[in-house]
Amino acid sequence: MAFAFPDSVRALLPRRFRDRRPRVAVVRLSGTIGAVSPIRPGLSIGGVAGSLERAFGMPGVKAVALLINSPGGSPAQSHLIHRRIRALAEEKRLPVIAFVEDVAASGGYMIACAADEIVADPTSIVGSIGVVSSGFGFHGLLEKLGVERRVHTQGEAKSMLDPFRPEDPADVERLKRIQADVQDLFTGLVTARRPTLARTENLFTGAVWTGRQALPLGLVDALGDLRTAMRARFGETVDLRLVAEARGGLLSRILRRGGAPGGIDLAEGAMAAFAERAAFARYGL
Repeated sequence: MAFAFPDSVRALLPRRFRDRRPRVAVVRLSGTIGAVSPIRPGLSIGGVAGSLERAFGMPGVKAVALLINSPGGSPAQSHLIHRRIRALAEEKRLPVIAFVEDVAASGGYMIACAADEIVADPTSIVGSIGVVSSGFGFHGLLEKLGVERRVHTQGEAKSMLDPFRPEDPADVERLKRIQADVQDLFTGLVTARRPTLARTENLFTGAVWTGRQALPLGLVDALGDLRTAMRARFGETVDLRLVAEARGGLLSRILRRGGAPGGIDLAEGAMAAFAERAAFARYGL
């Protein structure tokens, strides 16, 4: 049984003990998933674990809300974040509600599926339940430049998909088997977490939908936004507490690397920003 302070005593207590408003912890999960660059890190279990622990351990919290805005990325990091959210939700016995902003696609949607409910804006982009691998081939360019590629390995698959050598059909077939295994895990996870999914032929083809289109398909549970939905559920006085991500600034990240900023770091950061922008651009954002 919870102890209730008399009003006369409550007025003398610190604010955190006086506040009777229902509290919801809010965690923002934004950006591409995985290692973008040391200067511009993406979402990873190492980066978000602290925020999730603080959110689920917040005194008096009634629910945890996830603000998701991610085009996807690393399957492993997506799955690790998903599992950590589920583990904490079950340990603390707290409901989890995901709110999709611009996009929750691919790995971003995998993370959203860790929530008990998914709420999207009507114009949000949702889905992309699939696996993709992309790259470039430069062997023709090397031939034109008169550059000879020399690779020595122990293990015939060690140089699989080397971009400086002609594409090997055996490498492609091996990659497709890996992708099929990841896709099987992804579809199984979504099916288990979203029991009301509509049975359509293109649900697991990597296609995407707007929030409004995703609602009848069972990919989301409702249309709306964080503030409106939480007020409707917990009342007008609900206390939405944003849990800040403790990532540190640029200087602290450089010091952790043991180096100083230079032309290579700036170029790396610029390329990472371009790659992240391209990931969002795939969905017209």
